[in-house]
Amino acid sequence: MPRRKKEDSQEFIKFLGTAGARFVMIRQLRASGGLWISSCGKHILIDPGPGSIVRCASSKPKLDPSMLDAIILTHRHLDHANDINVMIEAMTEGGFKKRGIVFCPPDALEEDPVILRHVRNFVERFEILEENTTYQVGDFKFSTGRRHIHPAITYGLKFKIKDTSVSLIADTKYFKELIDCYKTDIIIICVVFYEPRPGIDHLCLSDAEELIREIKPKQAILTHFGMTMLRAKPHIQAEELKHKLGIDVIAAYDGMTLEF
Repeated sequence: MPRRKKEDSQEFIKFLGTAGARFVMIRQLRASGGLWISSCGKHILIDPGPGSIVRCASSKPKLDPSMLDAIILTHRHLDHANDINVMIEAMTEGGFKKRGIVFCPPDALEEDPVILRHVRNFVERFEILEENTTYQVGDFKFSTGRRHIHPAITYGLKFKIKDTSVSLIADTKYFKELIDCYKTDIIIICVVFYEPRPGIDHLCLSDAEELIREIKPKQAILTHFGMTMLRAKPHIQAEELKHKLGIDVIAAYDGMTLEF
């Protein structure tokens, strides 16, 4: 299994932030910089929320956003997408080097776009995310599953790093088809609420427990915490799930690195 290490490596996932929803993001009780993946010689940033560029600069070792090959938005909400424009500028060195791919749902580019028109010509190309589709950045491949149940068009992701399959279960209301969509060795789950919040399309801890129980991954990582999860102390909740389910469950923290 991947190891949690502070130092850099050629194949890794780094959590530039573990904040979920508005108030943890606004108060920066946890950072909201997204996920950085380095694999197959490519560097990919997922969901650059507020402070993503700052988290790259403060990372130890530093992460150079001009080395990015692609940026992926799971959806357009600001806790996932606020820094998309500055990260496009960074990836393209202020627009002077036309390079990189941006993957995003269509509503990130349509009326009231989160990706500004003046940066769109900076990148090599845009690719629109759709259901059950595979995409490629060099030798790094990732795929979407079913569209999530969320106010914005939202997709989770599946990919491989070396021989390990990984899935990111992005914001969504729980529905049973998620189980078949995300059968991988490692599942990263956005767990905003400690208890269910009817009418709000986010996962809670009991939803995460059901997903882990049914998917049976080698490792489950909880992240994207809202206020109620922070109050419940995510590391304690993860430890309890680990003993209850007999599966390695951990709570991500800002700056955590999984090395492959």
